[in-house]
Amino acid sequence: MIIDGVQKLSLLDFPDKTCCTLFTLGCNYCCPFCHNASLITCDTSKEGVSWPEVKSFLKKRQGLLDGVCISGGEPLLQDGLADFIGEIKLLGFEVKLDTNGSLPEKLKSLVSHGLIDYVAMDIKNSQEKYSETIGLLKYDLDAVKESVQFLLSGVVPYEFRTTVVRELHSEKDFLSIGSWLCGAEDYYLQCFVDSENVLRKGLSGYAKEELEKFKSLVEPFVKSVKIRGI
Repeated sequence: MIIDGVQKLSLLDFPDKTCCTLFTLGCNYCCPFCHNASLITCDTSKEGVSWPEVKSFLKKRQGLLDGVCISGGEPLLQDGLADFIGEIKLLGFEVKLDTNGSLPEKLKSLVSHGLIDYVAMDIKNSQEKYSETIGLLKYDLDAVKESVQFLLSGVVPYEFRTTVVRELHSEKDFLSIGSWLCGAEDYYLQCFVDSENVLRKGLSGYAKEELEKFKSLVEPFVKSVKIRGI
């Protein structure tokens, strides 16, 4: 496990719970709008935050925090993730996993072993524009589709979410996403906000009124659609 950073308190990352967020190093996508771009390349020479440090911090937060959000990067790339989460669960915390859904077998294994209490899966764009949106050529979407179907089966509480970028997303894309996620419980549109940390300069977000239009396009397909970031 390579933990690159710790956010000691979040009231937003784990629905209806207070949590801390642990950021793992390394990702198999290269999304141009990613706000954690520094985590994309897995530099194994980095020491990061050690498990004893994380454990010491969590012990001090027992009774104060409800859960731990494990984000990234892509956490499922970490070989020691199952054992790591097991240690967190022994301390009495619930665990939320943020994932891009590209490793469905690892996701299924963690859920089947009772290690995950909530999953937030990124839906980067419509299927037709996925490769462009994640910065990879000719990406095979089968694994992502498998993860979507797994979550739609309702075996674990979950949400889908899309960071909405003007240069990458259109009305047509949200009609397609809605159809893809048909029957989903919760879907969030997250407003993109530019920063110095993103890989591609010059990207921009949509106004609230425009996001509301996208929301209305998805609502016939999904039980609950909400907007974050505005």
